[in-house]
Amino acid sequence: MDGRYVFRVDCRLEAAHEAVSIEPSSAETTVTVVRTAPEPGTDGWLFFRDTCWRGELSDPDYGRRLAEEWLEQPVESVSFRELQVDEAYFEAFKTAIADDLEAFNAENVDEVLSKYLGSSIRVRSDPD
Repeated sequence: MDGRYVFRVDCRLEAAHEAVSIEPSSAETTVTVVRTAPEPGTDGWLFFRDTCWRGELSDPDYGRRLAEEWLEQPVESVSFRELQVDEAYFEAFKTAIADDLEAFNAENVDEVLSKYLGSSIRVRSDPD
């Protein structure tokens, strides 16, 4: 079972020594950050509910601070790209959501998926 969150991050370059100058201080470099998604029903699995809204970061400043922690670098911006899951993870994910629809203020699993992740879920085939 495998799930991961994918983010696009624009970083700001900062020199470690005052003798070094960087012009411009931000670059067009794009960093893709892949964060393991905790197994449904375990500690931290509600990351999607607490962080995303309709496939976007619900609080961009919070997302930027998270990315800075992950990368240990200054971050200009971060955007959520997708939740990549295999079929087993997706089934467990939907089951865990169904077990507690009240926590999502929703009537069914599809409503939860749409509300928090929009169309930003990609289900991959299980590897052989």
